Amino acid sequence: MRERPQEFDRVLSSMCTEPHPAAREAAEEFLATNPGDPATYPTVADLEDEAVELLGDVAGLDDPAGYVASGGTEANVQAVRIARERADTAAPNVVVPESAHFSFQKAADLLGVELRIAPLTEDRRADVEAMRASADQDTAMVLGVAGSTEFGRVDPIPELAGVADSVGATFHVDAAWGGFLLPFTDRSWNFEHAPVDTMTIDPHKVGQAAIPAGGLLARDPALLDELAVDTPYLESKSQATLTGTRSGAGVASAVAALRALWPDGYRTNYERAMADAEWLAGELRERGFDIVEPSLPLVAADVDGRVFEALREDGWRVSRTGDGQLRVVHMPHVTRATLESFLADLDRRRVPATAD
Repeated sequence: MRERPQEFDRVLSSMCTEPHPAAREAAEEFLATNPGDPATYPTVADLEDEAVELLGDVAGLDDPAGYVASGGTEANVQAVRIARERADTAAPNVVVPESAHFSFQKAADLLGVELRIAPLTEDRRADVEAMRASADQDTAMVLGVAGSTEFGRVDPIPELAGVADSVGATFHVDAAWGGFLLPFTDRSWNFEHAPVDTMTIDPHKVGQAAIPAGGLLARDPALLDELAVDTPYLESKSQATLTGTRSGAGVASAVAALRALWPDGYRTNYERAMADAEWLAGELRERGFDIVEPSLPLVAADVDGRVFEALREDGWRVSRTGDGQLRVVHMPHVTRATLESFLADLDRRRVPATAD
């Protein structure tokens, strides 16, 4: 085929990035394997066990349970499914902050649970007291976000765990994007910091694995038993995943990326990305834009609609938050040179066109 994928040189809004070379090579090698049938494909099954162990290292959990999913959406849906199955109620609800990923709307639809959305504080983090007021004896899950998709905010995870405990609910942390950044901060976000039951953490985002390689982790293997179904025609007789056939490419690439980059490579990526985010925020502020100060390497700025569309015409892949700000996600492929080029186009597009 003649078609080629687009380059990443002007992609500023995606939370995915170019795979690490070792991850790309591993993905190609394991394309024809199916971890959904581990007895038939034992090599990739062993790699998936290693992937889960390595993700446990990242997320502060010894002896983790879990699997490599298709992405954060699947992992979040499965976490809600676990919580629903554990809840002793005929009318389960899930309490999430307003910053929750849209996958929780999908989960609520698919699984028939009520989604209760609590407001945020002024700093765009979950309001603990609002979350507490939304939870009751029918609450199956409470959610904390560790790296929100719009502003990169980290919720008060230990306090939200307390809300979940007060009503006997499962506590889930969505660290799909932030999970490979937060280990190099002083934030409390993982299994070591709070009684987290389940977590979403995606190698195919900042982890630099090939797509698809999401991650679902559980503190207790018994939590995955809530998902298990019989698979009588396979060599393996039970399955806890949502999809049946899965990509061995994603599993192998996740292991390859983690072997190559954890922890020092990821630390270097974080430090560079955070420095670039703070630099970009400063440059935009000097130009008179209102900035949402970055707490993780994600910058949001009030850029008017005319300029935003002009930047897209120039080939910049940018997006807006729900509030309308332009957002720049500092993924590994986003360099200082890229940002300088972006600012040059922004300055050019801000100048009003002169009449002939």
